[in-house]
Amino acid sequence: MDWLSWSSAWTVFVVVIDVIIRVAAVFFVPPGRRPTSAMAWLLLIFFFPIPGVLFFLLIGNPRLPKKRRDVQAEVNEFLRDANEHLELGTLLPNPPEWFEPIVKMNRDLGALPLSGDNGAQLISEYQESLDAMAEAIRGAKRYVHVEFYILKADAATEGFFQALEDAVQRGVAVRVLMDHWANLSKPLHRETKERLERMGADWHLLLPLQPLQKKFQRPDLRNHRKLVVVDGDVAFIGSQNLTDPSYNVPKNIRRGLQWMDLMVRLDGPVVRSVDAVFLTDYYSETGTIPEGIDLSEEKPGSDDFDCQVVPSGPGFDNENNLHLFLSLLYAAQDKAIMISPYFVPDEALLRAVAAACARGVQVELFVSEISDQAMVYHAQRSYYEDLLRMGVRIWMYEPPYILHTKALSIDSETAVIGSSNMDMRSFGLNFEVSLLIRGAEFVSQVRRVEDAYREHSRELTLDEWLQQPLRSRALDNLARLTSALQ
Repeated sequence: MDWLSWSSAWTVFVVVIDVIIRVAAVFFVPPGRRPTSAMAWLLLIFFFPIPGVLFFLLIGNPRLPKKRRDVQAEVNEFLRDANEHLELGTLLPNPPEWFEPIVKMNRDLGALPLSGDNGAQLISEYQESLDAMAEAIRGAKRYVHVEFYILKADAATEGFFQALEDAVQRGVAVRVLMDHWANLSKPLHRETKERLERMGADWHLLLPLQPLQKKFQRPDLRNHRKLVVVDGDVAFIGSQNLTDPSYNVPKNIRRGLQWMDLMVRLDGPVVRSVDAVFLTDYYSETGTIPEGIDLSEEKPGSDDFDCQVVPSGPGFDNENNLHLFLSLLYAAQDKAIMISPYFVPDEALLRAVAAACARGVQVELFVSEISDQAMVYHAQRSYYEDLLRMGVRIWMYEPPYILHTKALSIDSETAVIGSSNMDMRSFGLNFEVSLLIRGAEFVSQVRRVEDAYREHSRELTLDEWLQQPLRSRALDNLARLTSALQ
């Protein structure tokens, strides 16, 4: 067989494989996906068949491995059982007509019950939050539970780690969870692990990528939660990671980037719900539940806010956080203010925003003027024109700060604070935790934070945005397409 024949045979083989890949993609890619996500994957595979298929095999399945799905089923059952013991406290009277159905929806999707008589205090200063958590740990008598997406022992967190060490020396059980990949890719990972080991903390990696130990799943799944629980009495939850506000990343330091975040200090019955989320993640990685923790023990809070903890992530059948955001946007009558460092909505969220604007609701979005993640930044920018035409006011927080707060407040007495961005990654791929709070005094706290953000932001106008060069728009639209690869 001469070279020409070999060449012809190879060409036929390549063409056949190409056709098989394209046809198979039509059958295997769309099921169970959003139309936008399916279309993005099909376009990638049609334009680049071999690399597209390899990429799809690597990150195309958002589901957990079967072993972890089985564990997650047990976790969800634990949450359902915990519901019976966590519906504590006296609820505020006269809720809006739409409020109780949303609470029921959250609970049916896998969230925890609404509890009353809770104290909730916002902390908007970065170091103040770290110091407040350290102070709470210094008062621990029985246990401390710590769970962060990024957790580092550095100059900013020295007081926190010293408080943990002192707690261990007093005989307090200290349990620590942190996302594997997020910490592995950041400075000081080895030093942090060594310090936790030296102090005697019970620490574990979340979603570990350790194939030699048979621990492996889609590599871009993340546990993005941030929380601390002390003795079941006090909890902290929000957007802030446990690290220096520069994240210790050299390029961030060179650019002078500093993260701005928001945490909530909680006391009262809701603390038990936050603890339940920690315990489910602890069980997912260890297969055990620590002894001596009574989730049914009721302790009154310092105020009367109604609170519901809403966990979400690949382990649930539905996108719990997205359902919550959509429901609140459709319920808003007067005002809806969104704060998200990475705002990459799906079609449903865009429609909810558009509907709110059409009803005459004042809708505002706070984002950062600059970003640390180029692709997400450009994907987010691709939505600005649509949002501005709807009537959304867009506030861009001043450099060199990254506004990392994740919040949604509507009308005068309802807000959500947590770890979840308003983007497709947080809806479909990240394990998140959000806190739904009802209480006019708490929303007043949120409004004061929003006003402070507004003072340090500039408003983006449609006229300004339409002056964007064509090359910038092209890059934004390309990033928007890639953001749908879920």
